[in-house]
Amino acid sequence: MPSFDVVSEIDIQEVKNAVDQASREIATRFDFKNTDSSVVLNESDQIITLASNTPDRLKAVMTVLEERLVKRSVSLKALDRQKVEDAAKGTVRQSIRLISGLEGERAKQVTGAIKTMAIKGVQAQIQGEQVRVTSKKRDDLQAVMTQLKEQIADVPLQFVNFRD
Repeated sequence: MPSFDVVSEIDIQEVKNAVDQASREIATRFDFKNTDSSVVLNESDQIITLASNTPDRLKAVMTVLEERLVKRSVSLKALDRQKVEDAAKGTVRQSIRLISGLEGERAKQVTGAIKTMAIKGVQAQIQGEQVRVTSKKRDDLQAVMTQLKEQIADVPLQFVNFRD
């Protein structure tokens, strides 16, 4: 029976490379001189921390990071930006949580979207942090993929493990 898995994953190595490139660019650019700007990745918690001396410089740091992530094919939908907070010595800081996996509510959103499509014979099951979609017809599965891309725009979805 044909099936595929719907997942939401990010390549942490690509994120690490993008953060390294962004921090090197910030260190060498003239407009970031003497601003104490930085980009740091905490791999264990999957949190990126941005810091700078003013909110405007912080936005510029965010722009540099986003450019590097896009060049490395990391979806910006996987970033959960927290609010900007004051830090020591009059600086500001912002944390960005990396979203990976389809947790409970998002997995229910995906299965609900598949059920509202009302394609006969298509079934969806939540299996941990992924959703397995099965059907007797391969064309139905391809239709589900297309409609999921359109309906669920707030989460980066990948379709893996396609089997006939």
